[in-house]
Amino acid sequence: MTSSIPRSEHPRPDFCRDSWITLNGLWDFSMGQDTFDQTIMVPFAPESKLSGIGDTGFHPVVWYRRSFTVPEAMQNRRILLHFGAVDYACRVWVNDSFVTSHTGGQSSFSVDITHAVRFTGENTVVVRAQDAPQALDQMRGKQFWEEESRGIFYTRTTGIWQSVWLEAVDEVHLEQVRITPLYDEKSVRFDYQLSCGEQHGPLALQIAISLQGRPVLSATLQPESLCGSATFVLDRGAQVWNFTEELSWSPEHPRLLDVEFRVLEDGCCRDMVRSYFGMRKVSIENGVFLLNNRPYFQKLVLDQGYWPDALMTAPTDEAFISDLQMIKEMGFNGLRMHQKAEDPRFYYHADRLGLLVWAEIGSAYLYSPDYAQQFYKEWSDCVLRDYNHPCIIVWTPLNESWGILEIDTDSMQQAHSRAAYYITKSLDATRLVIDNDGWEHTFGDLLTIHDYESDASVWQTRYATLDAVLAMRPGGRSLFASGHEYHGQPIIVSEYGGILLATDTAEDSQAWGYSSDRDPKAYAAHIARLNAQLLQSPLVQGYCYTQLCDVETEQNGLLTYDRQPKVPLSLIAAANQGSLD
Repeated sequence: MTSSIPRSEHPRPDFCRDSWITLNGLWDFSMGQDTFDQTIMVPFAPESKLSGIGDTGFHPVVWYRRSFTVPEAMQNRRILLHFGAVDYACRVWVNDSFVTSHTGGQSSFSVDITHAVRFTGENTVVVRAQDAPQALDQMRGKQFWEEESRGIFYTRTTGIWQSVWLEAVDEVHLEQVRITPLYDEKSVRFDYQLSCGEQHGPLALQIAISLQGRPVLSATLQPESLCGSATFVLDRGAQVWNFTEELSWSPEHPRLLDVEFRVLEDGCCRDMVRSYFGMRKVSIENGVFLLNNRPYFQKLVLDQGYWPDALMTAPTDEAFISDLQMIKEMGFNGLRMHQKAEDPRFYYHADRLGLLVWAEIGSAYLYSPDYAQQFYKEWSDCVLRDYNHPCIIVWTPLNESWGILEIDTDSMQQAHSRAAYYITKSLDATRLVIDNDGWEHTFGDLLTIHDYESDASVWQTRYATLDAVLAMRPGGRSLFASGHEYHGQPIIVSEYGGILLATDTAEDSQAWGYSSDRDPKAYAAHIARLNAQLLQSPLVQGYCYTQLCDVETEQNGLLTYDRQPKVPLSLIAAANQGSLD
């Protein structure tokens, strides 16, 4: 891959083949009609500067077109076309043949285009993306439905905003695999799906696991059907492995085991996929949150996943790494990815570097049956796509009653919240699920609270007793929707802070925060006082500070929008200990 092509790294490090090419780079582009009178740099949205367009107006329809040739190494194989994300609905043609459509601005999709591809000469792919930038029952996250950004709402994203790539596979190949660490059993389970034509020879699936190049386990399966499951014990005695110290994954020790899958037909390798996994367990016992069977206090920061020149798309892969490294340097052990299903490469780097992640999806703002139906499909796709990432410990399908504004009394909206919880659990029983983060809970694994009280002394009594906590009305709303009550869940303050550092050099009439300080030292001390009360509470088991960096008019970040620290990172690390010492 050439460095002149943006975001040219492999988009799915958790399911990686060698035979692929990126389609990122310059595409023909137009707004409204397929006249293709402009060019755009994919994967950046036309609202962003890095796209070369930078038009932040409303764009209900946009068109993309580019040519490609099939490399020699991919000749006469099945060709898959992948899209990381296209906002919001799209239709795709290859060589004037319609190949697929997709709805959902945050989930990935793929299509086999072999029937439409020319293996010699040029091919043309065309994408028509349609958005409804002012539709409030459309899942949109922080994308504002008004023309200018304001408060906590930001510039919209239209069309392609994650990587596009081609991949070649043989007729016989590995379609997908779910990797489940079984921590207590010191084992790992692989649930696999193979793909092949009607006529094929005897199949075998080889699995080889290693740790930093050191072999751990290898096995060969003889599948009796195209889908199956296999479980392997990793620890065969203390004389070989010290499981906790050598194999387990945590923020402090983010050990990843590499795994290589080979699919054989008649003894010949037809497909090879590289992946990885982490051995870790998330659980609750007697109301206590546990990581790897031990109590663990979560110190998270809220991450909106926006950049000044690229909006929702990271400008480079290194931008992900830089953000995560600064998060760790500031003394956090995790983050909440807020109102956005993030690029899988983000989760990959969190896996590598060691950060807990609460994964989320952008909300709608009004309820409708059409929204609910689309939500179940798009959210399920994201959960299944990102299942293998050990960094993800919590799924957050809903936030602050957005899209379910009448949940306190509306039975349909309460049912939707419960459905979001149970559907997520039906797809993934290994992680915790929050039903409606912040308030008006129905039933979830955690009691999460959004509390932007700026006076730390108030928290001394507020978080001292369970009765005081349950009496809270954050945002003027009850912690539980009518008819629902507390069942002993761990308590986490999943949003707080949001302090604007209003120095003379940073003053802006549009700048917004939940509270403000003018002096950098007072600002850091303010955060430390808030943290100290949460750390000292006998009830609180974690927190999530708002937020990592400024975004447009919301300027309450620990970093500026271009990722410059507002105070030395060491002061925030000290504040995460509840002091400035």
